Amino acid sequence: MSDTRLNIRVDESLKAEAGQLFGSLGMSLTTAVTVFLEQSVRDRGLPFRPRLENPINAQARRDVEEGNVKRFSNVEELLVSLNA
Repeated sequence: MSDTRLNIRVDESLKAEAGQLFGSLGMSLTTAVTVFLEQSVRDRGLPFRPRLENPINAQARRDVEEGNVKRFSNVEELLVSLNA
């Protein structure tokens, strides 16, 4: 298999941060991009699930992180609360 050159443009600070991150993992940016491409081909898509956080989910996540959640002892208590 022969190698080919791939030129991409990224923000300079992103490149520096990514270089440090992947360096700490023992790989170069070239190796990291190659791993990403190989996994994408293997998965036949992105190797992660892209998503946007909607405002309701964002608030729910904050509530859980801050401990502002209702707790129920059983399903019946939950159902009563939902129907109230």
